[in-house]
Amino acid sequence: MRRTGSGHAALAALALLLVAMPAWASIEFYQTADRTEVGTEDIFQLTVVVVDPPANAQVQFPAPEDFEVLSSAQSEQRSIEMSGGGPPVIQTVRKHVLMMRANRPGTLTIPPAVLTAGGRTWRTEPIKMTARRGHVAAPRAQAGRQQPPDPFRNFPAPFGGMQDPFADEEEEDPDGRRQDDVRIPRGDSDLFLRATVDKKQVYVGEQVTLSLYIYSRVDLSSVDAVTMPKLEGFWSEDVESPTQLSGEQRVVNGIPYRTYLLRRRALFPVKSGTLSVTAAEADITTGFLFAGHRVHRVSNALDVEVKPLPPGGPKGMPSAHVGEWALSLEVSQTRVELGQPVTVKVVLEGAGNVKNVTPPRLEAPAALKVYDPTTSDKVVPNKWRIQGRRVQEYLVMPQRTGTFTLPPLEFPYFNPKTGRYEVSRTEPVELTVEPGAGGVASAPVPASPTQVADAASEQKNVLTANGLRPLRYQARFEEPAAAVWQRPFFVPTLLSPLGLMLALGLVGLVRGRISNPDETSRNRQRAKAARKRLAEAEKLREGSSSAFYGEVEKAVLNFLEARLHAPVGGLTHAALDAKLVEAGVDANRRMRVRFVLEACDAGRFAPGAEAAARESILDDAAAVMEGWDK
Repeated sequence: MRRTGSGHAALAALALLLVAMPAWASIEFYQTADRTEVGTEDIFQLTVVVVDPPANAQVQFPAPEDFEVLSSAQSEQRSIEMSGGGPPVIQTVRKHVLMMRANRPGTLTIPPAVLTAGGRTWRTEPIKMTARRGHVAAPRAQAGRQQPPDPFRNFPAPFGGMQDPFADEEEEDPDGRRQDDVRIPRGDSDLFLRATVDKKQVYVGEQVTLSLYIYSRVDLSSVDAVTMPKLEGFWSEDVESPTQLSGEQRVVNGIPYRTYLLRRRALFPVKSGTLSVTAAEADITTGFLFAGHRVHRVSNALDVEVKPLPPGGPKGMPSAHVGEWALSLEVSQTRVELGQPVTVKVVLEGAGNVKNVTPPRLEAPAALKVYDPTTSDKVVPNKWRIQGRRVQEYLVMPQRTGTFTLPPLEFPYFNPKTGRYEVSRTEPVELTVEPGAGGVASAPVPASPTQVADAASEQKNVLTANGLRPLRYQARFEEPAAAVWQRPFFVPTLLSPLGLMLALGLVGLVRGRISNPDETSRNRQRAKAARKRLAEAEKLREGSSSAFYGEVEKAVLNFLEARLHAPVGGLTHAALDAKLVEAGVDANRRMRVRFVLEACDAGRFAPGAEAAARESILDDAAAVMEGWDK
């Protein structure tokens, strides 16, 4: 009985062993790298494969000090193979993909991965890697090279053939353009700022678009205190400034990120050479509620190569005349009565530096009085380009009847798309001036003092719609009047010149005393006048940053134009400084002017600035205007 029992137990144990052996024997566990020679700036792929893992299998990935693991992904597939009349063979393959980067150059080793299940342990072979500084081009696979076994060889794509699960993802910037220089910073790979430009090489005056993004693999709560780069040598316009965080899923070097657009600005270089765009900065809060954590991030700096305009262009053409432009002329009416005004609009529209482009000046015959125009702009950012229209509206007043021609206008510009200078032209416009129904004196348009003076110096046209009127003479008889010296007003009139001379002398004395105060009083009056010019900006102090700083900048520029007796709008800081030097302004005051203008330029694109900062810039602007003659 004992032998029989012992024999059955042995047979049962042997059966269990035979059943278990195929499960253990079918396990395959190995790791491979897509390349063995990498650069310290390159990201490579490590693949850990388990074939037929047990249900409780645990994989411990290698964590070497010489490598940084940027991301990991897992996929699992199961196949059923039918052969002959035997039972189906089911195979399960689990694949782990790790994106890694070498921390230092040298000969490095990726340690084995470890698989534990049922008290047993499996280890992969270590992988030797050669790391070089910088970037190393990935070698092409050689013909006949021994490849590791493919666990997905029986599966359809994308798993069959050991294809990269991220192979179909293009390395694109969130703007939709392909980027080959995407670099994930070390230490901040989960959250970093990245600045991009759509063009690395442009002409002077050609638009280049700067975009600032957040790349994140963690939850974001808010973004505060965004400091945009310094843009020395550029004229900039805001294109897009989102007020809420709205992310898009992107893949960078096989690593998924959530991207958030912070700012997008159009830059127009005003000089040639290599211009630098400094790094931007931002304070970012991650997490939510009490679990939030605030971090400070700095973006990458950029260089833009700016080429001078090719030879052959019009002499003295401004750099703002670069882009794609169309010139047109709009006339309110071509047939007008004498004394009635005509409105003529010179319209320049297209893509480019709309706020600095200068339409040609309207010319007219001497019989048409042309008054100074008023200028209006309408900027419409379209996707990545600044476009819009600039309109100069003229008031034309006919001085006599007849038919007159407004000559055609020409606007030369450089088109960076074609690389050629082009000219946009208008057609000549004929104006017919007819006699008014009631003559010149019955013209219903109210005239300003300037217009009255101009009309007095011009030859009058008295022809009416009904022809010449007959002359009529009317006479009447009056009694002889008293002599002039006998009338009551004679004596006061005779003495009035003497009284007038005394009054003028007294007024001159008073004005002399009032107009010569001491130096302290003059400075106080100038400071009061300066703060009065900033009254509009003070009203906007609690409003948007763009409106407030724009008004402060406008007040300072208008003051400088009055002092320099020359327009300064649209000048770069360097050009404005040159004008101040030419006017004899001291270095300290020039430095104050430059500081205020740069602060206004930066403040327009930094929403949420503190009230104290706005109060400070008002004081600085007032200080620029005070004591100018010192």
